[in-house]
Amino acid sequence: MTTLLPLSGRRIPPPSLGPPSFPHHRATLRLSEKFILLLILSAFITLCFGAFFLPDSSKRKHFDLGLEDVLIPHIDAGKGAKNPGVFLIHGPDEHRHREEEEHLRNKIRADHEKALEEAKEKLKKTKEEIQTEIQTEKNKVVQEMKIKENKPLPTVPIPNLVGINGGDPEDDDIRKKREKIKEMMKHAWDNYRTYGWGHNELRPIAREGYSTKIFGSSQLGATIVDALDTLYIMGLHDEFLDAQKWVEENLDFSVNSEVSVFEVNIRFIGGLLAAYYLSGEEIFKVKAVQLAQKLLPAFNTPTGIPWAMVNLKSGIGWNWSWASAGSSILAEFGTLHMEFVHLSYLTGDLVYYKKVMHIRKLLQKMDRPNGLYPNYLNPRTGRWGQYHISVGSLGDSFYEYLLKAWLMSDKTDYEARKMYDDAIEAIEKHLIKKSHGGLVFIGEWKNGHLEKKMEHLACFTGGMFALGADGSRTDKAGHYLELGAEIARTCHESYDRTALKLGPESFKFDGAVEAVAVRQAEKYYILRPEVIETYWYLWRFTHNPKYRQWGWEATLAIEKYCRVSGGFSGVKDVYSSTPTHDDVQQSFFLAETLKYLYLLFSDDDLLPLDHWVFNTEAHPLPVLHLANTTLSGNPAVR
Repeated sequence: MTTLLPLSGRRIPPPSLGPPSFPHHRATLRLSEKFILLLILSAFITLCFGAFFLPDSSKRKHFDLGLEDVLIPHIDAGKGAKNPGVFLIHGPDEHRHREEEEHLRNKIRADHEKALEEAKEKLKKTKEEIQTEIQTEKNKVVQEMKIKENKPLPTVPIPNLVGINGGDPEDDDIRKKREKIKEMMKHAWDNYRTYGWGHNELRPIAREGYSTKIFGSSQLGATIVDALDTLYIMGLHDEFLDAQKWVEENLDFSVNSEVSVFEVNIRFIGGLLAAYYLSGEEIFKVKAVQLAQKLLPAFNTPTGIPWAMVNLKSGIGWNWSWASAGSSILAEFGTLHMEFVHLSYLTGDLVYYKKVMHIRKLLQKMDRPNGLYPNYLNPRTGRWGQYHISVGSLGDSFYEYLLKAWLMSDKTDYEARKMYDDAIEAIEKHLIKKSHGGLVFIGEWKNGHLEKKMEHLACFTGGMFALGADGSRTDKAGHYLELGAEIARTCHESYDRTALKLGPESFKFDGAVEAVAVRQAEKYYILRPEVIETYWYLWRFTHNPKYRQWGWEATLAIEKYCRVSGGFSGVKDVYSSTPTHDDVQQSFFLAETLKYLYLLFSDDDLLPLDHWVFNTEAHPLPVLHLANTTLSGNPAVR
């Protein structure tokens, strides 16, 4: 029996592959006489020859993005600005560089002389004395970290939050459907509460906790954090308070656990920030900042492109070996902007903002084949990996976040909007095709040719095209709204052509085969939200009743085939009338699928789109309007 290892949000790595084994990550450090002698020798060699290896200033400047050259958003830039949306503050001149290098040489000499003396003193001490000193230093570091974590965050003006509650439909039939979706949420939550509490996810048939490698080895309560805002929006207040109490008492990121930077950002940081904005409870903001600090070491690469995985305790990062020789993945390092900008806004610390703007600046300098972004980028060399291009897994939410960066900035981040417009024009030219049967689909560029296959993950683009229609170039708003509707129709067909009326993980357009999965490994449905997400966006922009009809069809299918006594489970074959369950209740089912269904059957005054932008895990974050966007501590933004 094949075990599926699906991921959330947008991208999913090959299910058969796990992370490489790095036993040295967990190796215990021991201080020995050999180590001390090595320390002395190293200090001596560096003292003698270190100056010869100092970086040349002309070479160093190329990689000092975000340090000497800092991109700062210029939110109220006038129309006459040469670069609307950004200021570039240039670094010091060459004379200053030479002075800094001389100062650095002197400092290295002094530091190593001091280290040499300290090493000599160590040799005079017993092993027990050395171990006592090491333990004292460890305790000191732990204490300092606790003080830093408990440091109060600055008070910043909260955006005007509109539409947190309400959305009650007048139509009795629509109201009953919304109540049914709320009942499904309660069924999923109550069973997780009973059988999987504190675990990342739930096995609803085995009735026990479950976790994938993206969360590491620790019980971080991913379902609790991911479901917070859905509980709040649906008015399940007792359940929300239970979740809040668990976060306050049990959510701890100081664990020796290797986690996906992308996944914990969209699920945990996104979920905690959304819960903070909706409820006003400070604990959620504090926890979000604590986690963000744990992710920062992942950016310590030669290019500033973060590793895919990071150990929350040691800060050591690494990439999946299958990802084009250990490259970072576009959809992962490109899906940080929303959360990190809000972190800088709430803390007054620009480090988060600089990290994501550095990534954007680097990408703008790179050549792009046919205007398209490959899915792999080597964090050491800054070069593209394999030229595999998709808006499904590995690429998808990068494009989504370009558009949403513009929307979240109150439509003033013109740079992000230009990157989005350029990207979707290239996508439409090279990846979007129409089948013989008239279905519009988005293929993948792979191994030098277009593969006529579309993933369930790529079905989110219908909603993205509709969301980005307003503000598009050369009066193409109508065109992109129609393109979004065509994608929605294709994805609906992928559902309608199955026995269960639930869509497969991917589907082909090859000759007579259209919108149908061919390989057994592509026939599963793991409670994914992307098709329903597109229905909701198209409903909001058109109010065409077919989107609610299609959404209700999906609701009934989930209820009939995925509901079990212990919660909800994915199915392994949507073309079989007697499906086998995978026995996993994904956290994104509560965060996204049920939330989008609930919003689909709510009035538009619940979380209106001119005030809220949803991250790729469906966590709503407020638009930072001109009047209240200050990115505290940043003098360039008024």
